[in-house]
Amino acid sequence: MTIWTPTIQKAAEPAYKALAQAIQQAIGRGELRPGERLPTHRELADRLGWNVSTVTRGYREAENIGLVAGTVGRGTFVVSDALIASHTVCVGAPPINGLEMGLSWPLYHLEPDLSLAFRRLTERGRLESFLTYSDPRGHADHRRIGALWAARLGLNVSADDILIMAGAQHALTAIFTGLFKPGDRLAADGLTYPGMKTLAAMLGLRLVPIALDAHGMIPEELDAACRREAIKGLYLMPAVHNPTTITLGEDRREAIAELVRRHDLLLIEDDAYSLTSPSRLEPVTTRVPERGLFIAGLSKVLAAGLRVAFLTAPPALNKTLGQAVLNTIWMTPPLNVALIAGWIEDGTADRVLAAKRAEAGKRQRIAAELLAGLDVTTQESSYFLWLKLPPPWTGQAFELRARERGVKVFAAERFSIGYGPVPAAVRVSLTALADPADLRRGLELI
Repeated sequence: MTIWTPTIQKAAEPAYKALAQAIQQAIGRGELRPGERLPTHRELADRLGWNVSTVTRGYREAENIGLVAGTVGRGTFVVSDALIASHTVCVGAPPINGLEMGLSWPLYHLEPDLSLAFRRLTERGRLESFLTYSDPRGHADHRRIGALWAARLGLNVSADDILIMAGAQHALTAIFTGLFKPGDRLAADGLTYPGMKTLAAMLGLRLVPIALDAHGMIPEELDAACRREAIKGLYLMPAVHNPTTITLGEDRREAIAELVRRHDLLLIEDDAYSLTSPSRLEPVTTRVPERGLFIAGLSKVLAAGLRVAFLTAPPALNKTLGQAVLNTIWMTPPLNVALIAGWIEDGTADRVLAAKRAEAGKRQRIAAELLAGLDVTTQESSYFLWLKLPPPWTGQAFELRARERGVKVFAAERFSIGYGPVPAAVRVSLTALADPADLRRGLELI
């Protein structure tokens, strides 16, 4: 535990806010490092001559802005990502000068012909039906198509089980706002999707990191966390995990499903990348259908700009989630969904997916050639790879150095939650650059 004691001058702002600001400044100056334990509430209160409740409130304020994390019985620690932004996309930021190998763009040059899709939709007639308000859960026929798409992913559901969302991020927003409240605890892999991290922080949800190994989330660690803390839900990306590309095997899926039942958790299964892999495993949700929310995102497969995803939900939660859609965007634009549904029905979606898998496979082979001898975890047609770094590198240091050399990658710190050690690694996207020659150049620089 650190002996850090802040110097806090009298100011117009409340003392607890001044304490949170002092923590932020100490982290920026390097006085407090990621993973470092802060003084106990009472110890710091005694040093400052404050009430314990003021320190408690100050630590809570620091936690709310993503600087520290508290664990029952262990204390308060500086979070692992305190020195780097978690978000991977900045609103209003200028485009990067160099090679984009951080963002996992979905091979835009292989997207279907939108003008042709519009012509076919026009030929069907009744376009005016897309200009009116509809059921927030989506048109009945579109939900039927969603059920067909879910069947590709191993789910046996009906149209009544489907809600149509404006992308996977909107699905998460509806789930978090509709089924959770500020202060609720949500378990997730210690390395996880940054968009989920930032959304949870904005909504006041507490993320509880669960350790993972070479095979994915460790069930025993999830069990221990649930026994230690009042955890309400579990966010899981069991297929082509972001950022490590790990896919959970059958045994772990069964073990995690059993823990979901035992600890009465709400499972949020994010299926953003599974279709980039030719291998198919039964979703965890099929083992706990009464507790499972399955997000079948289409952005990495088909037309990210149309913002469509299919959410499979238990009947008991369908109405609440429909209300969450209504409260956020009223409904996913039916015209966008009609375009996606047309591509699914006529086989275009399958052809585009096959083409993208083939192209991603070619790019993985280029990476295997140019990164030979390095410690890489990936899958044969994944859009990205996980590069483990030798000492003395950290992911953050490597990201900064690569950017200086004209290549953008994402450090492990961006994906981390909690305050534990972060592996020295970076995620490298292979799909953001349209020209394979640029990809080769970027990999050579790496």
